[in-house]
Amino acid sequence: MPRIQQLPDHLINQIAAGEVVERPASALKELLENSLDAGSQSLNIELLAGGTKLIKVIDDGCGIAKDELPLALHRHATSKIRDLDDLQKVATLGFRGEGLASIASVSRLTLSSREEGSDYAWRVDADNGHVSEPEPTSLSQGSAIEIHELYYQVPARRKFLKSESTEFAHCSDMVQRLALANPGVQFTLTHNGRAQLRLLPGDLAKRAAAILGDEFVASGVQVDEGFGGLRLWGITGSPTLGKSSRDAQYFFVNGRFVRDKVVQHALREAYRDVLHHDKHAAYCLFLELDPEGVDVNVHPTKIEVRFRESQAIYRFMLTSLKKALAGTRAGTTPAGIDPETGEIAAPDSSVMAPAPAMAPKNYAEMARKQGNIPLQPRIQAPMAFYETMFGDLKHGQNHESGAVNHVGWAPVPTRSDVQEHTFAPAVPAGALMPAAAIPASTAPSRASSSDTVPPLGFALGQLHGVYILAQNAEGLIVVDMHAAHERVVYEQLKNALDLQQMPTQPLLIPHVFPADKHDVATVEDNAATLEAIGFEISVQSPTQLAIRALPMLLKDANPIELAQAVLKDIRTVGASEVLAGRQNELLATMACHGSVRANRSLTITEMNALLRQMENTERSGQCNHGRPTWFRMTLNELDKMFMRGS
Repeated sequence: MPRIQQLPDHLINQIAAGEVVERPASALKELLENSLDAGSQSLNIELLAGGTKLIKVIDDGCGIAKDELPLALHRHATSKIRDLDDLQKVATLGFRGEGLASIASVSRLTLSSREEGSDYAWRVDADNGHVSEPEPTSLSQGSAIEIHELYYQVPARRKFLKSESTEFAHCSDMVQRLALANPGVQFTLTHNGRAQLRLLPGDLAKRAAAILGDEFVASGVQVDEGFGGLRLWGITGSPTLGKSSRDAQYFFVNGRFVRDKVVQHALREAYRDVLHHDKHAAYCLFLELDPEGVDVNVHPTKIEVRFRESQAIYRFMLTSLKKALAGTRAGTTPAGIDPETGEIAAPDSSVMAPAPAMAPKNYAEMARKQGNIPLQPRIQAPMAFYETMFGDLKHGQNHESGAVNHVGWAPVPTRSDVQEHTFAPAVPAGALMPAAAIPASTAPSRASSSDTVPPLGFALGQLHGVYILAQNAEGLIVVDMHAAHERVVYEQLKNALDLQQMPTQPLLIPHVFPADKHDVATVEDNAATLEAIGFEISVQSPTQLAIRALPMLLKDANPIELAQAVLKDIRTVGASEVLAGRQNELLATMACHGSVRANRSLTITEMNALLRQMENTERSGQCNHGRPTWFRMTLNELDKMFMRGS
């Protein structure tokens, strides 16, 4: 057996390079982190052949002194930590002091630097582990480092590198991550002599718009929450803009890009109620905490961290994100989108201002004729209903008797009335309606304000028994009535269960239905669980069950189908899980069975009632499965479609 011996430093560096320098992007990351730690405000990156031939980084940081240049290329030589206390509260991106030494052992490296306040710049070369003496060179303040022929001394490792385009894509991703974490720093990236990326300094909104797109910033949800020594801030994507991959997920801990299971689980849970199951959320979020509360020295590439209080971090993140996403109500227009045109406005620093508290108008009270669903059997809504509806919204505006002095007929307000923020009642264009039903504000005075029209407007009618068509001040609103009502019922069920006030509706005549032995056993073993969620089910015989009470919110649902679905869920995941981690899944099942179905005819009153409930329900922009519940088409978009004004 060979004898144990001490390995030479050069071989040790090459072994370390196998962990630290996985590919050109890994080497580039080490260089950029050193530049950012040096206080650089401008970074110029030049690559050849995806970084395999050349990686060159020029910065304007504090620079390195002449006598420290050779030391910078030795293992575990660093200016960032001094003792164990410093290691336990690392506040810089780099700290181990082995990155440059590892890179120099598998490439030809040139390091030039001019220290702040120095009259001269100096340069050292490293090849095959040998470091030259410092030599004079020309350079403005900062540092420049060149890596030539990465892995030229390790041909076997070089064979594992991918194509030039693939390696460049990884390098570009690395630059974008660091650019998002440092929006005040300028980044310029060139590849094979051609400029690929130029990011000017600015705020997070501008930087995120340049990397993730204007739509992400304009429709994104602003997050800025703090508790104790924790702060979570940034932009998290709108649930309606879910991605098919995780490429647009950026999370930073104290400015360091990380992937952490605790963080990812909290984000998935926060989006569970609003994101479609086959989509992934996009986000650019920053978690700030005391450096002593996180251990960054747990992974060779420092992409993973370990929190000292992981459960506290999880609860804080989940609560903060749910609070932010709860504001995605139907009818609200993101701050970065023009409500008139639907176009994305240029992002500015105001995008990152803390979101104001949501305080929607109580339109249900303003239009008191529009009660809550349960839905009534279809009746003919008289046109006079709109007179009452508009009268409630005018807040005491007096109808001048001279405006209409007799009951006759008057033309429906024209489209110009809508542009002046008035509302045309739900009758076909060009038709006639009783003059008494037209509010005074639609007369020639046209003095009404768009504030009198709710965000989702008023219903015009139904399309194929599936969609509600409504008109608001900006244009046309289309609502998926099943998805919308499902969200409304789901949120009501969650609130009732959280408050332990689930109202029940006893049935005058119990519903008896055949059941197999598994359902009978589930009822016998989980009577308390069923009672907690509003059910009273008894065993009639070994093959029959009787439903004696249902949750009040679901009294119009098919009781047998609902009970069978609930029993199946309880049997599948267990009663304890249903009332703990899986209760929302059960409530979603109940809401789906208890909401209005497609092809159900609704009256105008019922449609408006649903619209008002959506405006006052959290997360009503998406159904329980993450599908959108509504869609807006502005008048400008309709004009373009019909080529009006062109």
